[in-house]
Amino acid sequence: MKLDFSSLEATALRPKNFGKALPEQFMSENASGLANASFALPAVTDLDRFQRQTVDLVQPSHGTTTLGFIYKGGVIIAVDSRASMGPYISSQTVKKVIEINPHLLGTMAGGAADCQFWQRNLGMQTRLYELNNKKRISVAGASKLLANTLFSYRGMGLSMGTMIGGWDESGPSLYYVDSEAQRIKGERFSVGSGSLFAYGVMDQGYSWDMTDEEARELGRKAIYHATFRDAYSGGTVSVYHVTQDGWTKVSGDDVGELHYHYYPAE
Repeated sequence: MKLDFSSLEATALRPKNFGKALPEQFMSENASGLANASFALPAVTDLDRFQRQTVDLVQPSHGTTTLGFIYKGGVIIAVDSRASMGPYISSQTVKKVIEINPHLLGTMAGGAADCQFWQRNLGMQTRLYELNNKKRISVAGASKLLANTLFSYRGMGLSMGTMIGGWDESGPSLYYVDSEAQRIKGERFSVGSGSLFAYGVMDQGYSWDMTDEEARELGRKAIYHATFRDAYSGGTVSVYHVTQDGWTKVSGDDVGELHYHYYPAE
């Protein structure tokens, strides 16, 4: 028995007029139809005001706590791991530190997808810089690349409040960059819904001459107390330390266990 496969051939699936010019009447009719096409608009008197209010209504409610500070021994980055949308907690194990390169770290606050995508994109840009210039990019340069990228997308719905920290030829550096392309250099930053609580602990215990252990404990303690007071922060407290030799993850502690560390049961 011989099977007929002619119906599966590419030529059998082509229209009869394939490869021929379409009639002018067909082209003119469709062109005029596209030119006159219109879309129904909302039945409101002030369309611009309606659009602004709609954007405000669909803005998601994010929750997180991240912090970073520099001192004589390097850069400390500490974050929680809870992902939430308003009262809904979607995950307790989100990795909010993006490892851009061996000497550069970024943090996530705002939209998780936005932060992850554009900071990984930044990792690609920094690698291309290294290949082209035969040297590692500075923290200032990396933060400027991210700010330039985000400037191109202002007003398009991105939600990002990130920190870029690392060690370069000038020593430890820390920058804040957000989705409005704002870029600020500083010694201490905290971003997220629990940032005010973290700032209270961090500002009280901060000193440029801290030891490494004191600096790591300060970052851990500040994030823990933020998770204790802020319902939208929680999970685990991850602490990273960046030195001239690169970054290392120092610890990742569950906030429930840290509670009994700072407040032992009697």
